[in-house]
Amino acid sequence: MLHGAGNGSKERLLPLLPAFAERDRHALAFDFSGHGRSTGRLSELSLRRRFEQAVAVIDAHAGAGPLLLVGFSMSGQTVADLLPYYGRRVASVGLCAPGVFAAAAWGEPFGDGTGAFTNILRTPGSWQDSPALPALRDFEGRAVLVTPGTDTVIPAEVTKAVEAALSTRARYSRLELPYAEHKLGLWFRDHPEDGRRLVAELLWG
Repeated sequence: MLHGAGNGSKERLLPLLPAFAERDRHALAFDFSGHGRSTGRLSELSLRRRFEQAVAVIDAHAGAGPLLLVGFSMSGQTVADLLPYYGRRVASVGLCAPGVFAAAAWGEPFGDGTGAFTNILRTPGSWQDSPALPALRDFEGRAVLVTPGTDTVIPAEVTKAVEAALSTRARYSRLELPYAEHKLGLWFRDHPEDGRRLVAELLWG
C-alpha cells in the first residue's frame, strides 16, 4: 500500500492491514523518503524516486508471487508507473482518490512549492498527457477506484479520466464513499467496515 503526498505516511494505512490478514493475504506499507519515520528530505523526493523506492521495497519484501497494489492520492500515479514494470504479475490495483501527473513532472523534485514541479502541476490540463493513463488503459487485471463524496484535491475531470482508463480492459468497479473526503486513509481508519469492503472488491474475481 502506497501513501499520498504532503503529510501522508504509512501510519494512515496500517489500519487496513487486518482486512488483508482476515483473508490470508500478506500486506505491507512503508514511508516514502521525507515522510513519516523515513530519512531524506521531502523536497528532494520526486515521482521518479517514489517509483524507485516502491520497486526497492516490493523486490525486497513482496516475494515473487502476484501483486496487489493500492495507491492513495499521488500514489495513483506511482501504481500506474509500476504496472508496465511488473506486467502480468500485478493481479489487482486499488486507486483511492488518485492523482495523475504530467509526463514532464516525473523527474522533477517536489521542492519547496516554487519550482518546476509545482509550476507544471498548476498548469491547467497538464495532467492530460500523463503516462499513467495509457498504463491504466492497458491493465487487464482487477481494478477498483475508490472515490470520496467530497474531494477538494483531485479535480473531477482527473477522476473521470482515470475511470475511463480503468474501464478499458480491466475488470473494473467503483467504490463510492459519499461521506468521505480526500484523505481516504483516515476514513478507512475510522470506518474499518469500508476497508473490508475495499479488500473484498480487490480480491473478487
